[in-house]
Amino acid sequence: MTEPLPDEIDDALWAEACRRAAAIRKFLVSSSGQSTVAAIADLASELHLSQATTYRLLRRFRTDGTVMSLIETKRGRRAGHRALDAPREEIIQKAIRTYYLKPTQPPVSQLVRDIETDCAVAGLKPPHRRTIEKRLGDLDLCHRARRRGEKKIEKATIAVPGALHTSRPLEIVQIDHTKADIFIVDEESREPVGRPWLTLAMDVFTRMVTGFYLTMEAPSRLSTSLCLLHSVYDKTAWLKEREIEEPWPVAGLPDRVHVDNGADFRSRAFKRGCENAGIAIDWRPPGTPRFGGHIERLIGTQMGRLHLLPGTTFSNAQDLAEYDSKRHAALTLRELERYIALDIVGSYHQSIHGSLSRPPLAVWLDHEGEIPLRLPEDRLQFWISFLPEQERTLRPTGIHLFDLRYWSPALSADVGRTERRLLVKYDPRDMSRVFVRRPSGNFVEARYADLTLAPISLQEALTARRTLREKGRREVDSRAVVRTALEQRKLVDEAVNRTAAARRGKAQPRRADDLRDTGTLRGVDSSKPVPSVEDTE
Repeated sequence: MTEPLPDEIDDALWAEACRRAAAIRKFLVSSSGQSTVAAIADLASELHLSQATTYRLLRRFRTDGTVMSLIETKRGRRAGHRALDAPREEIIQKAIRTYYLKPTQPPVSQLVRDIETDCAVAGLKPPHRRTIEKRLGDLDLCHRARRRGEKKIEKATIAVPGALHTSRPLEIVQIDHTKADIFIVDEESREPVGRPWLTLAMDVFTRMVTGFYLTMEAPSRLSTSLCLLHSVYDKTAWLKEREIEEPWPVAGLPDRVHVDNGADFRSRAFKRGCENAGIAIDWRPPGTPRFGGHIERLIGTQMGRLHLLPGTTFSNAQDLAEYDSKRHAALTLRELERYIALDIVGSYHQSIHGSLSRPPLAVWLDHEGEIPLRLPEDRLQFWISFLPEQERTLRPTGIHLFDLRYWSPALSADVGRTERRLLVKYDPRDMSRVFVRRPSGNFVEARYADLTLAPISLQEALTARRTLREKGRREVDSRAVVRTALEQRKLVDEAVNRTAAARRGKAQPRRADDLRDTGTLRGVDSSKPVPSVEDTE
């Protein structure tokens, strides 16, 4: 029970407490603290209280020395008193631990039923629902939320008095993933294909988005690496390709990156690539999303913008209601990527940020010239160190990857001279070129063997291949396939039977009926007389 403040005390009670405080102070001064029976009797008479009450008030005043200690308390049970007997109290506490504090988040009504069942088994009268709710109210809210997996409540109960301080742009860049709150459609069929994953990178000092990557694949080393590459390099050509005219001046290597403990951020290739370029990595402590608060808020902002698009899934079931996200989905992956880019450079960067009281773009432009732009010394090496790879055999026709063929004149000297499979690095966003490591160890850039082909993404290449195969399946006459298989089966069966019959005919043994009644043998000329024994002699 919370103690009231002095200004919350009734005037009459406060006046009476002040009168008592004055009398007790006078008593303590005059008697030098000596509490004789006669002195206590006189003080009790002055206070109009019993001697027992006077003793109690005197002890409280000596301890606290405040007027508040002399306020009359309400009669009844003391705060925290529990009238429930020990066996039922134990049943309640055990049921809360066993049934209620679970990630499945069972409701209170289920807990009440479980306690009633346990009490019935023990032959005890079940406690009232209000008693059970009171015990739940006594639980530490943060502990309860953590055990039940209530992330929002847990986050709200954790104090974060500290702040992340930076002094210049690109000192700290935070990177994180989220599953976008929207369904997208296929490029060809315009049918819903699922929800993409968004990887975002943000500069803590200016709050500028330094780069992002959108993909249908779950978070991986690939999405993290491509987001970092997009963050580091100049975006002029990237914006031009997507017909975006607003500026996005962020480029350069960050001093540190803040990431979570996901396997993609712990991959050997990601760590080595960052170390090689002089980028320090700070991993968040497990189970502490508040350490990535800046990027978390940015992700929340971006997801809020997607809730305005057709096909959104919103953030919770209450907002979704009866809205059919898949049926209303309309944007492809490429269209959604352009929408997010437009929103970043044309809205977010240009809007006043709550923490900065200025637009992020203005803050970046103010400090852009204060520090030298740090770019990778060997741009090709930095680029390919973060790209995914495959191993392929070098054929006379070139390198074959995802049904695409690549060639470089530099590979001519290696054709037919190596049996080793070569490492091929590729950028899933632009499959018009790959990087092939020759047996000498050097990487060379290989382009489409057919130079008339337009650049496409890996997703587009895989979709086209899948579409072509599905079209081929639809063109197959299933009945003809079945008829042919049955005819082939019949042909094989007949051939086996004829072969077996022929082999039996060759290997037939002599049988008793091959001898005629005349005593002659088959295959012997009976027109000639059979010589007698005497003639033979």
